Amino acid sequence: MNLEVKNIKKTYGSGERILPALEQINLNVKEGEFVSVIGPSGCGKSTIFNIVSGLDHPDEGQILIDGLDVTGQTGHISYMMQKDLLLPWRTVLDNAILAAEVQGESRKAARARAYELLPAFGLEQFAREYPVKLSGGMRQRAALLRTVMANQDIWLLDEPFGALDAMTRDRMQEWLLEVCRQFRPVVLFITHSIEEAVYLSDRVYVLSDRPARIKDEITIDLARPRHRDMVTQDRFLHFKDLLLQELYQQR
Repeated sequence: MNLEVKNIKKTYGSGERILPALEQINLNVKEGEFVSVIGPSGCGKSTIFNIVSGLDHPDEGQILIDGLDVTGQTGHISYMMQKDLLLPWRTVLDNAILAAEVQGESRKAARARAYELLPAFGLEQFAREYPVKLSGGMRQRAALLRTVMANQDIWLLDEPFGALDAMTRDRMQEWLLEVCRQFRPVVLFITHSIEEAVYLSDRVYVLSDRPARIKDEITIDLARPRHRDMVTQDRFLHFKDLLLQELYQQR
């Protein structure tokens, strides 16, 4: 499964009030890859995700999955937005199966499938709890379980750990790497944390200010599995410094 974003251009408004958002965006993610997108706040990262997911249409360009043009079509990817968006009147289990139910899977079958996945997400003891009882990290785990239950091979994760404290964020990164090792999805990940991008990613795309362009694509040549000791090692710091320079240098 391969995802390709090809020559995407997007503007908003009309007449004299046109706001260019994206300009000639080209990126790709191969099967089993974890690719991050970083860039200045408001540069258009989430706009790219909305176009990839089919929630928005580009002015020009294509979204290709294994070479098939799916531009403007929904139902081909699993999309986890910045907020967990758990429904407060549903338990963890019933929040997890929501995407599967929307796709037409029976509640009984979806629940059975979700029960099997709960241990991998550390939620087996919380299946019947409501979101109000969960910590921030647990809510994000439940939201990602719902994303996985959509049963798609491509995951778009829009800064899922941005609202968490530093210690919880570190734990969630470790857990996400393990989940990705098990499921081998195509992952496109937005983050504002350069350290997070280096730690999680195989490659990182750096975007310019709006209208967003691809400034650079950097391969993170670090061994897997990743471990927390890496963040103080020279090789890790080299990639962190490289991304800092790319992000903050003039266009």
